[in-house]
Amino acid sequence: MKNLSTPSNNTERLAKRVAAEHGLSRSAAEQYIEGGFVSVDGALVEVPGARVAPQQKVVLAQDASLDALEPVTLLLHKPPGFEAGLGLEAAAAAHGSRSQGAPPASTLLAPSTHMEGDAADTRVLLRHFRALECFTPLPTPASGLVVYTQDKRIARKLAEDIESLEQECIVQVAGQIADNGLKRLCHGLSFNGRPLPPIKVSWQNETRLRFALKGIRPGQIPSMVEAVGLRVVAIKRIRIGRVPLSKVPEGQWRYLQPWEKF
Repeated sequence: MKNLSTPSNNTERLAKRVAAEHGLSRSAAEQYIEGGFVSVDGALVEVPGARVAPQQKVVLAQDASLDALEPVTLLLHKPPGFEAGLGLEAAAAAHGSRSQGAPPASTLLAPSTHMEGDAADTRVLLRHFRALECFTPLPTPASGLVVYTQDKRIARKLAEDIESLEQECIVQVAGQIADNGLKRLCHGLSFNGRPLPPIKVSWQNETRLRFALKGIRPGQIPSMVEAVGLRVVAIKRIRIGRVPLSKVPEGQWRYLQPWEKF
């Protein structure tokens, strides 16, 4: 097939061709193309501005429907070293200057990093990586679940309720915990001059603590751990509200399924 991105005198935009052949508005034609319903010479094309020649066969799928173009939510397993939702000032306050210059975690969202075996019955399309918003900040040195969404309802839910949603983190630590340290982690510590509410903290194994807490602040967990004689080695967020990271490999993502609710 010819190069669809190179203009020439005898080619036209794919969206114009689809609109003319099917009696559609240019806007509707573009939506069908971005929805993955248009092929050129048998190959799927998702770019409305692609160039097509008169002799090329353009087909609109029989099951094409604009009703199917629902917004998506992507659940990313962010590796350490990527910035996700924290401004440089907040990230620096949490973990020092290491966060400066970190690449955005959103650069990891692509068809090639989609988790193999994703249970969601969703076809990966280029439009799924546009207009994504993140309301689940995670410090740059930390890893784990970060949510990116196109869905205004989910965006509003996360923006309004992130303080009240319980987040679960696995914290790898080093050092010797102080006497009654675990009890103090659960209740009795302060952060930024304010007493912390009761928090669920337990040992997962000899070097990992499990935190389940709400209203977490940048730098809070390292401060708590240091207050009982330990040092943070790594932090991994594995759940936000009722939505788990599940088995998503680091650096990959999956779709939020329709039945999953934060």
